[in-house]
Amino acid sequence: MDMVALVTAASFANVMLPSQHYATKGIKRGNAFVNFNIGEGPRLGVKKHACYGGLKVKANAQNYNADDDDDKFSRVIRTSIRNKFTIRVYEVDASGKASIETLMNYYQSSILDHFKKVGVHDDVSGSTKEMIKKNLIWVYSDMQVATYRFPKWEDEVEVESWICAAGINGVRFNWILRDFKTNQVLNIASSVCVAMNKLTRRLSKIPEEVRREFESHLVNSSVIIKDDNKKIPKLDETTADYICSSLRPRWSDLDVHFHVNNANYVSWILESIPESILMNFELSSMSLKFKRECGIDSKLQSLAAICRDEDINNNVECNHMLRFEDGVEILRGRTNWRPKSANSVAIFDRVPAQASINAS
Repeated sequence: MDMVALVTAASFANVMLPSQHYATKGIKRGNAFVNFNIGEGPRLGVKKHACYGGLKVKANAQNYNADDDDDKFSRVIRTSIRNKFTIRVYEVDASGKASIETLMNYYQSSILDHFKKVGVHDDVSGSTKEMIKKNLIWVYSDMQVATYRFPKWEDEVEVESWICAAGINGVRFNWILRDFKTNQVLNIASSVCVAMNKLTRRLSKIPEEVRREFESHLVNSSVIIKDDNKKIPKLDETTADYICSSLRPRWSDLDVHFHVNNANYVSWILESIPESILMNFELSSMSLKFKRECGIDSKLQSLAAICRDEDINNNVECNHMLRFEDGVEILRGRTNWRPKSANSVAIFDRVPAQASINAS
């Protein structure tokens, strides 16, 4: 099972997409996208839609158990690495705040810098010397993101990163994004990654020679975002509320391994979110499960279903699937959205005290 490549020094390109053009399709589930009543927040109705016009275009992660006798990684506590970023004008979206793709770019950059600073690699792909010899690269298996607040233009932020073991054939990358001036936690993310042979495009066990290169740099810490064990369903034309078709990667969307990076996948799944949600809600959490990679010749579809149309807190939950036009799936995901005026401190109740790793 192939998956999207993770570690590469090439920056994710922000996908520039044309305006959405929706045409009514199938079941009608509401008379309008958004209905407002005085004194109330936005209320969503749902229509079945398809998106046309070219280029429209979790982690249910394996929790690491420190007592797992099958885990062959050493568990030596080391320090985490911190990187500072300033939000640039080209990194914000229509709200004037950093886009989720920008934050994922920061995480990618931080983990590469982390590997380089601890002496694990000095290669544009992020592979170790032994991985390069064996034609191995890191790929995402799944990823979870939770957001309290998106930083805005010119804000200074700091990303703290560290790496844990995830079973016998995976590593977990962890990130905490903070306001540099106040040290307030803004965003947390975690991803399980595995090795893939870049020639056969198949997953591979981690060779012992590769383990020895980085095992002493792994941190023994709790999972910062735990799996909610909630299945992400497979979507199709009968279960999706919105479908964006004719998605095509551009040359600038490719990394050094000639396939699309994960930030572009996120751009594509969000492209099938109706404008009513994008205008009135902001992303509060996201769970992704990567199934396959895609390249420059791929033709894709992005499907979305609103599985919870406003709960008691006026939040909205959506399921997603990105697939090839022949129906073979590439990614499944779930996004949660809160009204833009909401404060969501509660989502960080799960951040363990040891999430910030200090040198031993």
